[in-house]
Amino acid sequence: MRAEVWAPHAGTVDVVLVDGSHHRLERDATGWHRGGPELVDAEEYRFSLDGGDPLPDPRSHWQPDGIDGPSAAVDHGAFPWTDDEWQGFQLPGSVVYELHVGTFSAEGDFDAAILHLDHLVDLGVDAVEVMPIAEFSGERGWGYDGVLLWAPHHAYGGPGAFKRFVDACHRRGLGVILDVVYNHLGPVGNHLSRFGPYFHDRHQTPWGDAVNLDGPDAAEVRAFIIGNAAHWFVDHHVDGLRLDAVHALVDESPRHLLEELAEEVEHLAANVRRPLWLIAEDDRPDTKVVLGRDAGGHGLHARWADDLHHALHAAITGETSSYYAAFGPVGRIAEAIDRLLLRSDEGVPAAVSSHRFVTCAQNHDQVGNRATGDRLSHQAGLDAALAAAAIVLLAPGTPMLFQGEEWAASAPFPYFCDVDDPELAAAIRDGRRREFAEFGWDPASIPDPLDPATAAAAHLDWSEVGVDDHARAHEWYRALLRLRRERPDVTDGRRDRTSVHADEATRLVVVRRERTAVLANLGTEAAAVPPSLLGAGAASVLLASAGGLEPALDGSITLPAGVTAVLATG
Repeated sequence: MRAEVWAPHAGTVDVVLVDGSHHRLERDATGWHRGGPELVDAEEYRFSLDGGDPLPDPRSHWQPDGIDGPSAAVDHGAFPWTDDEWQGFQLPGSVVYELHVGTFSAEGDFDAAILHLDHLVDLGVDAVEVMPIAEFSGERGWGYDGVLLWAPHHAYGGPGAFKRFVDACHRRGLGVILDVVYNHLGPVGNHLSRFGPYFHDRHQTPWGDAVNLDGPDAAEVRAFIIGNAAHWFVDHHVDGLRLDAVHALVDESPRHLLEELAEEVEHLAANVRRPLWLIAEDDRPDTKVVLGRDAGGHGLHARWADDLHHALHAAITGETSSYYAAFGPVGRIAEAIDRLLLRSDEGVPAAVSSHRFVTCAQNHDQVGNRATGDRLSHQAGLDAALAAAAIVLLAPGTPMLFQGEEWAASAPFPYFCDVDDPELAAAIRDGRRREFAEFGWDPASIPDPLDPATAAAAHLDWSEVGVDDHARAHEWYRALLRLRRERPDVTDGRRDRTSVHADEATRLVVVRRERTAVLANLGTEAAAVPPSLLGAGAASVLLASAGGLEPALDGSITLPAGVTAVLATG
């Protein structure tokens, strides 16, 4: 490969090799600088702008020594892929499994993660969603502070290891969705503004100046983002991207970046001959991001929908502070299943499939943005967690599990990071304390995010899987996923084929698909479920979190406190 970089702010750019030699690149009228010697695979280099200190390549595909080290050339054609027969996976009807590479295994890298993929196959999920891997500061972190967006993190094994991971997933029939962050860069190691106008102050975000999507030279910034998406799809064979916080992608141009990205990915999918998926995290209570471009939307395939999580969490735990304030009654669970987006005044159009909404009982945000990173099973007990799982996995939507959820893992998932700057470290600590104040949590209970022990505590303990209540939880999840494969009504995306009943007095929730019903007693007393809630014909118990459940002669069933059951009905 030849060195090239967009640097309109620089009059001259030199590529600096590991031997210290400088090679001037040729600048064109658009601010691109190209040329220099041929770079072979793994050869290290940097860019010097106007004679300044050498910097990593903004499009670096490999940072062997982290954000402060040199970039390294990558020959993507040299990797021995074995997934030629892989034809992708279908997002509608699938179950996604979210994982964090650094804590998914004791070793915390891609190669170690491969050793646990057979567990996911046995569990029955369809795709893994990998939290951000773009090069970020230090050795450990969540990844949402990446600064070199094209390079898989060095501590996880770099680009070769990520390709081995993706290849191993595809051999096992698992799709791979990668979490990417285009709305901001991290505070450490971000040199983009020295190269060009990647940000501007016309719009502001929680992280400061917005990414330049609609100002002068925005075309190159947009091309940077769209090219990055193509890089993951083509060079690393991923099947989907989850776009972080798209509401912070402020774009007042005639054609929103998301619409342009969706169209480009559509054409790319036709070229690589497999489906490619775009999933948005969007804090706005509307469906524009998933509506088709011909209907005035952006045309993405799905979006996260947290309302069901919030309704389940508030009802089960009793927490109603901060953003849980609008939740609490069990009736909100029914509303979240029926309406998908509770804050939407207009509602979700009837023609929009529930498959376009990713739902969960736990995810990295909702676990990790708690004071101690405690899971639902830690907060409310195993029976409550099993009830939430059954509702999410068998209700309409595209369900997502969070790593370890399926065996009620003991490991928490607190926030952690790794920075050397004392002022930034202090700001992170203080910010976390302020953020948690609105929940009423004691600041003294918050683990230090900079302490390596905080990250170490999040590592999953795989020896738990077959032990005691962990084994009980694991079998419950396996059984629920097996039912999803066996019963077509459960994966039907048509929202008018589901009815939900929630009784505040008994705290009974009944989710009725066409021939399948989930009964969850969230109360402290036994609850009678009348035949009218189960449909015509005899019902039979397919799965129950406690034994001894049988419908009475009149077709009713009595559900003990804390018990969840799945029935075949109609």
